[in-house]
Amino acid sequence: MDSSPAATSVRHATDTVMPVIVAVAVCHCLNDMMQALLPAIYPTLKAQLGLNFTQIGLVTLTYQITGSILQPLVGLYADRRPTPLALPGGTLFTLSGLVVLSMAHHYALLLVGASLLGMGSSVFHPESSRVVRMAAGARAGLGQSLFQVGGNAGSALGPLIAAIVVVRWGQGSLAMLSLLALLSCAILWNVGQWYRHHGITRLNTVRKAQAEQALPRGEARKGIFILLAMVFSKYVYLASITSYLTFYLIHHFGVGVGTAQLHLFAFLAAVAVGTFAGGPVGDRIGRKYVIWASILGILPFTLLLPHVSLMWGGVLSVVIGFLLASAFPAIVVYAQELMPGKVGMVSGLFFGFAFGVGGIGAGVLGWIADAFGIDAVFGLCSVLPAIGLLAAWLPKKSDN
Repeated sequence: MDSSPAATSVRHATDTVMPVIVAVAVCHCLNDMMQALLPAIYPTLKAQLGLNFTQIGLVTLTYQITGSILQPLVGLYADRRPTPLALPGGTLFTLSGLVVLSMAHHYALLLVGASLLGMGSSVFHPESSRVVRMAAGARAGLGQSLFQVGGNAGSALGPLIAAIVVVRWGQGSLAMLSLLALLSCAILWNVGQWYRHHGITRLNTVRKAQAEQALPRGEARKGIFILLAMVFSKYVYLASITSYLTFYLIHHFGVGVGTAQLHLFAFLAAVAVGTFAGGPVGDRIGRKYVIWASILGILPFTLLLPHVSLMWGGVLSVVIGFLLASAFPAIVVYAQELMPGKVGMVSGLFFGFAFGVGGIGAGVLGWIADAFGIDAVFGLCSVLPAIGLLAAWLPKKSDN
């Protein structure tokens, strides 16, 4: 066994620091829960401010632009100038956004609050993904899965918190909920100290080891574009289910709202389990195999879904949710490995792209549903996983 200082440093850098990963996952839960409060309170804001649907759409657009376009830029800056205190500092944007929203009695202030929320998200996701990569060591897939499960939990809790708190105490209660940002800031302050004293060194050590096996720049970029196409497939299909499954079931099978919501819950639960499973499985068998199974592997099930009974539709949606969700942790880590030294930029690019394409996809699918009927949405989206065929052209890496 090589006992040189360089080899010892690499071995230490591949150890997994689970407390740091768990701390960042908890903060991801808090961050995405606070972010999810905005769409959850749209009915309240619409009633109190007399907004129309176009104005609501512009609020969403403002939030998504600041929350998606800025992410790769923040990540690129962090790669070049690591800033450990950016993580706790970024939570102050979220805190400010919720405070502004709590007292936004004019439409302009509402847009300002939405943009501040988006800026908080744009700082948090690429920087926290960098820290997870630092702490995960050789178990990068596991780290990414735990991180994303935290975000899934937060997104699910946001509407619940809004229903319990905001509906009862009104728009002003958002200021009270902004205190969660201070809790996140305190946790991330301690994470930032680990980042400063250990994380940067660990990430640089792994980067140097990976750089020795780096692919030519053209091959790496080709891989990034293929992976982005798969993210497009995944998140547009995900938008079709999360936004329109209940409407489809009510229209197609004549079920009640409660039954339709139970089917949606089963799908989202499968998504949470699949997100957790995808990373560790990729660590064990290779990320390319997970990507194949997650994107292209669901194609037979998505093609069948619009043509089966309610019961079998429920079964198929659970299988689709599990397999589809397992892709993203594997995709993000695969992309990070294609471009050593650009973990922040790659993370920001993929999180920002996923965030933006999901929102745009939901809007376009809504237009299709209005123009051609809800059945057309599921018929069209059923072929999207065929984009997974592009996995055949992914660059070959040592773990494939």
